Order: sequence, then structure tokens, then C-alpha cells
Amino acid sequence: MKKKISVLALSSILIAGSAWASGYRIPEQSVDSMAKAGASIASATHADTSYFNPANMAWTKTDAWQFEGALNYIHLPSVSYEDNRTPFYNGSSESEHFLIPTFFLVSPDMNNFRFGIAAVAPYGLSKRWNQPFPRSYAEEYTLNVIELNPTVSYQVNDMFSLAGGVRMIYSWAEVSSFAVRSDGLIAGRSMDGDAYEWGYNLAASLRPTKEINVSLTYRSDVDLDLEGDVTMGTNYPSPFSMATGGDVSVPAPAVLSLSLAYTFGPATVDLTWDRTFWSEYDKIAFGYDVPIMHPVLNAAFTPEIPKNWDDSSAYRISIDYALNSDFNLMAGFAYDETPVPESTLGFELPDSDAYLYSLGLRYRLNEQMDIGVAYLYDYKEERTVRNDIINGTFTDSTAHLLNVGLSYDF
Repeated sequence: MKKKISVLALSSILIAGSAWASGYRIPEQSVDSMAKAGASIASATHADTSYFNPANMAWTKTDAWQFEGALNYIHLPSVSYEDNRTPFYNGSSESEHFLIPTFFLVSPDMNNFRFGIAAVAPYGLSKRWNQPFPRSYAEEYTLNVIELNPTVSYQVNDMFSLAGGVRMIYSWAEVSSFAVRSDGLIAGRSMDGDAYEWGYNLAASLRPTKEINVSLTYRSDVDLDLEGDVTMGTNYPSPFSMATGGDVSVPAPAVLSLSLAYTFGPATVDLTWDRTFWSEYDKIAFGYDVPIMHPVLNAAFTPEIPKNWDDSSAYRISIDYALNSDFNLMAGFAYDETPVPESTLGFELPDSDAYLYSLGLRYRLNEQMDIGVAYLYDYKEERTVRNDIINGTFTDSTAHLLNVGLSYDF
């Protein structure tokens, strides 16, 4: 079982927010992927191709190891909620600031084989509410995911390459809620846990000419079966609390991406479509090591919670323009559909369709080293929701992301 102090300590170092992708997926992990709003699959040419499209490792430098280390800064402004029934239900989430490091490595050519490895944070969620009504459902809802992804590619011929890899995932989470009813009844629960899971990824790249690359990638679904410690309590009919072990499972859903890159002169355009199979997230069910016999706690914390999320698509476009041998400018735009239906949307993830705008720059310091910086702005549409819990409007859901990276060939 995982102790809460460990979860809190790690969360202060590595945590992912929920406000810049559909659901709690985080597509942007490197300088290029952020600068190009995720449209960096067929056009991937640096060390980060070991994660985004390992089949493209076949087309990178043949005689050098390629490394990239990056640091992401994420600012999630407060999300506002205005209830249609009473202003006493209004609220605003906490503003968040996070730092997330990533790294990528690609080997030189070894008889048409290449090896790569990436360390990323591909999924995450964090929402905290302090006002009485939102706090009843999501005082804190945090999910953290770290993935180590070793990959290998094989160049079949000058036009075709295949690749695959293993997804080694560690996740940890903390969930707490604190409900106070108008009659004075109080019920609260806190749970933390972690899990180690495995999956796989596949990729293929076709280059009929040097100017065109068509790529297909797939990441498998991984169920994050979290196990940890649970405490819960109530004041009705008299003060009562209990501690036990517990578990809950949430999906890291499969993702299929199709990408086309075309180079003309100093410019490369990337068109990418990806499909995230969020329909895996049909419910959330908390399990406990012992039966919950107290009637208030049993009624509040044992029923399954329906989710019924939908598969969702994202449409991405980017351009990479070489000003000269030292400077590259990048820009991107994406439209990202939300998978969360109105009927099950909650305070832990008040999601909506998103528009992503991004810019970036790479500068070559010398033949072996370059630096890069990227900025991405995520704007989510205002969303009015009416379901069994919520009857109101969420606004101001945005995110600001900054990535600084260093690439080195050796």
C-alpha cells in the first residue's frame, strides 16, 4: 500500500493537468510536438521521434546518437462555475503551476535497426475545488502517469520502415471529497494509490519520395489498476471513521494516429488526425478490502459512477520553416473534441471542445547541439451542463504551456 505522504511529495514534482487535451490525455511532450500542436508524427525528425513515431527513426542521422531533454511548464488558470439554481453552488477551481521533465534518445543505424527510448507523462488530471458544492464531488482529484517507452525500428527498404515498443507505465493518484448537506450531515473520503502496468505501441512510415512521408501509429489501451489506502468518515448519526485498503481502475486509452508530411523548399507541413478510444471509460468503481457497513458511507461511496465517455478525434496542422541553416520556426493549430458527455460531466474534469494555438523556435548552436522553445495556448469552449448533479456553466478553462529543450548528437 502506498502512503499518502509519498503521493503528495511526488505530486509536487510531477503532475499533469487536465486542461489542454481531450479527457486527461497529454499529446504534447517535446519542443517540436508542442510547437506544432501535436502535428509532429510524420514530420518528426529529432530524438523525440522515439516516442511520437519510432518508425521515423530510420530516417534520422545514421552515424550518431541523438538525445533531447525538455522541461515543460504548465499554468492552469482557475475554471469558473456558475450554477443556474442558486449562487451558493457557484465556485472556481484552484489555479495550478507544474513542471514536467521529459527525455528522448535515438541510436545510430545498426544494420537497418534503430533503438530508442522516451520518458514522458502522457496522461494526467488535477482539479481542486474549495467551495462547498464543487468540493462535495471533487475536493481534490489528481491522476499522475509516467511512461518509459523503449522502441525499436527496422528499415525494410528506402521507402518503408516499421517499429514497435513496450509501454512501461507507473501511475499514482489521490482522490478526496468532502460533502456537507443542508441538514448538517457530513461525509468525506480520501484515497491514494499507485499501479505498475504494461502496454505496447506500433508504427509504420512510408516515404514514396523524399518530400512525402505517410505515417501510422498506434498505442495500446492500458488499464491503470490503482491500489492504495482509503479513509472515510461521517458525523451521522454520531462521529464515525474507518480506514481500509481500496482499489479503482481508470483507462489510459488506445490512440490511433494517421499523419501526412509534405516538404516543399524550406517548409514542411504536417496534417495529423488522431482517434482516442475513450469509450473504454464506461464507469468508475471503487472497491474496498472490507465491506462498508455504515449506511451513510455505503450510500455515498460504494455505488458505481457511470462515465460512458465517447471516442474522440483531434485534427492537427503544423508548419516547420527553415529560415536558414541555424533557425527553424514552427507553428501549429489543432481542434480537439471532448469525449465527456453532458450526462456524466463532473467537477473532477469539466471538459469541453478545445482549440490549440502554438509557436516554436529551434536554434542550432553548433553541429552537435541545438536549443528549442515552444509555447502552446489551449482555449476550451464555454460549456453549459445539466445532469443529475450539475446545472450550470463552466467558463475560463484555458491553459498556457511552455517547453524548453536541448538536443545533442554524439
